[in-house]
Amino acid sequence: MRSTAPIESNCPRKQDATSPRPNTCTQLSSCARMFITRARTKGDRRLSLNEITCSKCGARGRRFAIHMEAAITDKRPKALRPAVKNAARGVGIKVMPWLPPWLKRLAAGGRRITIDGNTLDATLQLILIAQRSTRTSSLSADGDLEVARAVMRKSNATTNTHAAVPTTDLTIPGPDSPLRARHYQPTVAEAAPLLLFFHGGGFVMGDIESHDGLCRMICRDAAIHVLSVDYRLAPEHRAPAAVDDCVAAYRWARGNAAELGADPSRIGVGGDSAGGNLAALVALRSREEGIPQPALQVLLYPLLDLSAKTRSRTLFSDGFFLSKLEEERHVDLYLNGPALVVTAGFDPLRDEGNEYAGALRSAGVTVDHRQFDALTHSFAGMAHYGGGSADATTATISAIRAHLSRG
Repeated sequence: MRSTAPIESNCPRKQDATSPRPNTCTQLSSCARMFITRARTKGDRRLSLNEITCSKCGARGRRFAIHMEAAITDKRPKALRPAVKNAARGVGIKVMPWLPPWLKRLAAGGRRITIDGNTLDATLQLILIAQRSTRTSSLSADGDLEVARAVMRKSNATTNTHAAVPTTDLTIPGPDSPLRARHYQPTVAEAAPLLLFFHGGGFVMGDIESHDGLCRMICRDAAIHVLSVDYRLAPEHRAPAAVDDCVAAYRWARGNAAELGADPSRIGVGGDSAGGNLAALVALRSREEGIPQPALQVLLYPLLDLSAKTRSRTLFSDGFFLSKLEEERHVDLYLNGPALVVTAGFDPLRDEGNEYAGALRSAGVTVDHRQFDALTHSFAGMAHYGGGSADATTATISAIRAHLSRG
């Protein structure tokens, strides 16, 4: 007969044998978890229920099984501390790019996610699972705006590989108060194009630091100057404060590009998500106000029309890095400047971005529209994890360089 040696369960209190609902262990050893796993396995008779005794609480047989099952059920995942989350992200950045896609898919449960004919990138699928397990499944997982802003800033800082490009922090005139900006300088001898960059974050989050890594990559890999602008955020500053700031920054850039070492004739505007919206509005306002049009608009998964009830908004309204609750305001746009429009297959904003690119093209505008079917909203911010996000970001930066180099 098999030994009846007790299994250690680390139970903090005695089991009440008369209670209809046994007390719950709050700590479990690996052997107790193994017991439950084996007990659940159909046809496995290697461990008999009557042979098992909890050494701490004395529960035997089926009562022990129920007791441990309740303990496992009660161990809900708790939200991790920010320091732990940041450490996990740091490890992920180092490990994830080296994992083959099949291993990432296996780690994600061995199944593919296919919606609307598109299959989600394995790297992003794994990141989404990790975010859900740590209760950070959206851009603003916390209801406190200040906490959400801090989380976004720190999480992006953790994934920042700090590409080695010279930077200078400066202050430029704004319509209401001075604006913070950061100038990223390419290591080229001749005057290079300048991209004025506006960060995303739903008009309520984000800053220079949250998008520092992306701006560094654009500067280094596209060999262009980048000027990142810290515009005013809602709800402290309602619309059109952000647009006014971005237009003022564009005016300043046009008058000071030469001092920055950039080519004044090749100044583009760009941004991701809400920042793409602001870039498009700068182009529109510059046309209306008689300012020379940007040489290029770079619109990365842009937020364009909050009145739209598109298929992609229904399919991807939650769980793909941008939720319906994070879409803040309505804008209707129509402009006629050259544009690079980048959309993602698993993005709620996909359809309006595609329709916008089509409308521009129909109006005779030069449009380079690229959709990356396997990716989600904010993929450029996850390029450091490798996979399709890295490939798409590299291709996008190459396109920026090609368009601006044409003058």
